[in-house]
Amino acid sequence: MNCAISGEVPEVPVVSTKSGLLFEKRLIESHISDYGKCPVTGEPLTIDDIVPIKSGKVIKPKLLHTASIPGLLGTFQNEWDGLMLSNFALEQQLHTARQELSHALYQHDSACRVIARLKKERDEARQLLAEVERHIPAAPEAVTANAPLSNGKRAADDEETGPDAKKLCPGISADIITELTDCNAALSQKRKKRQIPETLASVDALGRFTQLSSHPLHKTNKPGICSMDILHSKDVIATGGIDATAVIFDRPSGQILSTLTGHSKKVTSVKFVGDSDLVLTASADKTVRVWRDSGDGQYACGHTLNDHSEEVRAVTVHATNKYFVSASLDSTWCFYDLSSGLCLAKVADDSEKVDYTAAAFHPDGLILGTGTSQSVVKIWDVKSQANVARFDGHTGEVTSISFSENGYFLATAAEDGVKLWDLRKLRNFRSFSSADANSVEFDPSGSYLGIAASDIRLYQTASVKAEWNLIKTLPDLSGTGKATCVKFGPDAQYVAVGSMDRNLRIFGLPGDEKANADDDSAQDS
Repeated sequence: MNCAISGEVPEVPVVSTKSGLLFEKRLIESHISDYGKCPVTGEPLTIDDIVPIKSGKVIKPKLLHTASIPGLLGTFQNEWDGLMLSNFALEQQLHTARQELSHALYQHDSACRVIARLKKERDEARQLLAEVERHIPAAPEAVTANAPLSNGKRAADDEETGPDAKKLCPGISADIITELTDCNAALSQKRKKRQIPETLASVDALGRFTQLSSHPLHKTNKPGICSMDILHSKDVIATGGIDATAVIFDRPSGQILSTLTGHSKKVTSVKFVGDSDLVLTASADKTVRVWRDSGDGQYACGHTLNDHSEEVRAVTVHATNKYFVSASLDSTWCFYDLSSGLCLAKVADDSEKVDYTAAAFHPDGLILGTGTSQSVVKIWDVKSQANVARFDGHTGEVTSISFSENGYFLATAAEDGVKLWDLRKLRNFRSFSSADANSVEFDPSGSYLGIAASDIRLYQTASVKAEWNLIKTLPDLSGTGKATCVKFGPDAQYVAVGSMDRNLRIFGLPGDEKANADDDSAQDS
């Protein structure tokens, strides 16, 4: 006998004296109190019209999987598996917390030692200054008023200004143009004889690349690597982060060599200057900084350049390693003398207002390529600072540009993907669909092309008419779905990738001991 409402065997059965139907007592009482009628026949019905039925105690049947020993064993096994998975997750969280705590304690200890050393040096300097003041008379006020700044900034009093209070730039002199031209001739002649190095990684090797290591270089509260560069001669990597710092990282040892602090906003671009101990950083705080290794592995800021009025998006170094260019959202790019930090030329396009988001020198040094937030790529003659070509066709902001070592190809990345341009005929000859491409990079030999977007793709370069084959697609293991930068290591033996988490990831051949540095040593540093 089943309840006419629920269809189940009632625990407290009652019967209607009018319809003779069987109900669960609590269900029919609730229905009568709400509607006052029989739920089946619709006739008026009251509590007095239902009569309880005496019956034996109703025992519900057991579930099928608990009605046998194998079923019970299966249930216990599932519960045990769930318990073990939960325990494993907790152990992983504990291991991660221990590693982060160890890293934080090491940084705290290092900071305490640095502070103690700085205090000692300060006290010694004060003592020496007091001794000097006792023996040397005070200098005239006019001298002290014109003293240069000691914090790496250029003195504003020494800079000439025009009628509109803007800084005047001396321009690129004839001697500098001659130097750039001679460099171009030498590099062009050398390129004709260039050969692919025998130590370059093969296509088969790149096809077997996998992640070798991951290094947490930047802060956890502001994760994200915006830019990256590699000093091939020393196998050292520099990264610029959203946490307003740049990190110098020794890949073979897995150790952080130095952390460059001084910017107040994210570091948008970082570049090594040749094989020297100089590093350039650009930031959203509208400044460019020139850093020099002080000899003990720590980098000190030599110049802070304030020639832009908006966020500086890119810096690129000329082949002479004596000059560099910065590109900004203030619609200008600046040509600098590296040794003095002097802005020789500040260039704006009078024909249209564009905001510069990327910049790169041609390998020969007489051509500068710039990307804009207006989807246009502009090519400039460095000697005359004239816009000699423009490439249209992208959708969205141009995020990255890269010249091939062969001098003929230019790769540009934007929201709609990557486009390849033939500089000889000034036309687009190939496009790669890679939505929201953030970085594009030729390797130094010009044999491979890397693209960073929602994943990382490695291509084998070819001619204009030949097919550019996809060698390998590497996943973005950061979990953010956004790889921000990609660089090839020396001889393309590995690929370094930055993402929107705080980790630098190294991809290479499995079992490559040179590339697979001990990750624990990097975390302890």
